[in-house]
Amino acid sequence: MSAEPAGEPELADRLADLTRAVPGVADLHGGVFGEVATYLPGRKVAGVRVEDDHVEIHVSVLYDEPVRATAEAVAARLEPVAGRPVHVTVDDVVLPGDVAHDTVSDTTSSSPTSH
Repeated sequence: MSAEPAGEPELADRLADLTRAVPGVADLHGGVFGEVATYLPGRKVAGVRVEDDHVEIHVSVLYDEPVRATAEAVAARLEPVAGRPVHVTVDDVVLPGDVAHDTVSDTTSSSPTSH
Protein backbone atom coordinates (compact mmCIF):
# COMPACT_ATOMS: atom_id res chain seq x y z
CA MET A 1 0.00 0.00 0.00
CA SER A 2 1.31 3.41 -0.78
CA ALA A 3 0.46 6.97 -0.11
CA GLU A 4 1.23 9.19 -3.04
CA PRO A 5 4.48 11.16 -2.65
CA ALA A 6 4.05 14.75 -1.49
CA GLY A 7 3.48 17.28 -4.26
CA GLU A 8 1.80 14.82 -6.64
CA PRO A 9 -1.79 14.52 -5.45
CA GLU A 10 -3.23 13.90 -8.92
CA LEU A 11 -0.53 11.69 -10.43
CA ALA A 12 -2.25 8.39 -9.63
CA ASP A 13 -5.48 9.58 -11.26
CA ARG A 14 -3.62 10.77 -14.38
CA LEU A 15 -1.75 7.48 -14.65
CA ALA A 16 -4.99 5.52 -14.22
CA ASP A 17 -6.69 7.47 -17.02
CA LEU A 18 -3.71 7.09 -19.35
CA THR A 19 -3.53 3.36 -18.63
CA ARG A 20 -7.20 2.81 -19.48
CA ALA A 21 -6.65 4.62 -22.80
CA VAL A 22 -4.02 2.12 -24.00
CA PRO A 23 -5.47 -0.26 -26.62
CA GLY A 24 -5.76 -3.76 -25.20
CA VAL A 25 -6.16 -2.70 -21.57
CA ALA A 26 -9.51 -3.88 -20.21
CA ASP A 27 -9.08 -2.04 -16.89
CA LEU A 28 -6.85 -1.56 -13.90
CA HIS A 29 -6.56 -4.47 -11.46
CA GLY A 30 -6.15 -4.04 -7.73
CA GLY A 31 -4.39 -7.35 -7.17
CA VAL A 32 -5.70 -10.56 -5.66
CA PHE A 33 -6.53 -8.95 -2.31
CA GLY A 34 -6.86 -5.34 -3.45
CA GLU A 35 -3.36 -4.64 -2.21
CA VAL A 36 -2.21 -2.63 -5.24
CA ALA A 37 -3.41 0.93 -4.76
CA THR A 38 -2.51 4.51 -4.09
CA TYR A 39 -4.34 5.88 -1.07
CA LEU A 40 -5.60 9.43 -1.27
CA PRO A 41 -7.75 11.36 1.19
CA GLY A 42 -11.07 9.51 1.38
CA ARG A 43 -10.42 7.14 -1.52
CA LYS A 44 -7.93 4.95 -3.30
CA VAL A 45 -6.85 4.43 -6.90
CA ALA A 46 -6.76 0.66 -7.33
CA GLY A 47 -4.18 -0.79 -9.70
CA VAL A 48 -1.77 2.14 -9.37
CA ARG A 49 0.99 2.25 -6.77
CA VAL A 50 3.11 5.42 -6.85
CA GLU A 51 6.45 5.18 -5.04
CA ASP A 52 9.28 7.71 -4.86
CA ASP A 53 11.51 5.75 -7.25
CA HIS A 54 9.02 3.86 -9.45
CA VAL A 55 5.37 3.27 -10.30
CA GLU A 56 3.56 -0.08 -10.32
CA ILE A 57 0.60 -0.53 -12.65
CA HIS A 58 -1.55 -3.67 -12.53
CA VAL A 59 -3.95 -4.32 -15.39
CA SER A 60 -6.36 -6.76 -16.96
CA VAL A 61 -5.76 -7.23 -20.69
CA LEU A 62 -8.36 -8.13 -23.29
CA TYR A 63 -8.22 -11.76 -24.42
CA ASP A 64 -7.47 -11.12 -28.09
CA GLU A 65 -4.68 -8.58 -27.47
CA PRO A 66 -0.95 -9.32 -27.22
CA VAL A 67 -0.14 -9.34 -23.49
CA ARG A 68 3.55 -8.37 -23.61
CA ALA A 69 3.04 -5.65 -26.23
CA THR A 70 0.13 -4.19 -24.26
CA ALA A 71 2.19 -4.07 -21.06
CA GLU A 72 5.08 -2.44 -22.93
CA ALA A 73 2.70 0.13 -24.44
CA VAL A 74 1.42 1.02 -20.96
CA ALA A 75 4.95 1.54 -19.65
CA ALA A 76 5.95 3.60 -22.69
CA ARG A 77 2.90 5.86 -22.33
CA LEU A 78 3.26 6.39 -18.57
CA GLU A 79 7.00 6.81 -18.00
CA PRO A 80 7.22 10.35 -19.48
CA VAL A 81 4.34 11.47 -17.24
CA ALA A 82 5.50 9.59 -14.13
CA GLY A 83 9.09 10.75 -14.43
CA ARG A 84 10.33 7.40 -13.09
CA PRO A 85 10.33 3.75 -14.21
CA VAL A 86 6.92 2.12 -14.60
CA HIS A 87 6.58 -1.59 -13.85
CA VAL A 88 3.50 -3.17 -15.45
CA THR A 89 1.99 -6.42 -14.20
CA VAL A 90 -0.78 -8.21 -16.09
CA ASP A 91 -2.98 -9.78 -13.41
CA ASP A 92 -5.76 -11.09 -15.64
CA VAL A 93 -6.83 -11.69 -19.21
CA VAL A 94 -10.53 -11.11 -19.82
CA LEU A 95 -13.08 -11.45 -22.59
CA PRO A 96 -14.31 -8.10 -23.94
CA GLY A 97 -17.74 -8.45 -22.28
CA ASP A 98 -16.33 -9.57 -18.92
CA VAL A 99 -14.53 -6.41 -17.83
CA ALA A 100 -14.70 -6.05 -14.05
CA HIS A 101 -14.39 -2.47 -12.90
CA ASP A 102 -11.71 -2.55 -10.20
CA THR A 103 -10.72 1.06 -10.61
CA VAL A 104 -11.08 3.98 -8.23
CA SER A 105 -12.72 3.11 -4.95
CA ASP A 106 -14.23 5.48 -2.44
CA THR A 107 -13.21 4.13 0.96
CA THR A 108 -15.69 6.35 2.79
CA SER A 109 -18.85 4.90 1.22
CA SER A 110 -19.22 1.40 2.58
CA SER A 111 -22.97 1.16 2.96
CA PRO A 112 -24.35 -2.36 3.02
CA THR A 113 -26.58 -3.44 0.16
CA SER A 114 -29.95 -4.98 0.84
CA HIS A 115 -31.11 -8.14 -0.90
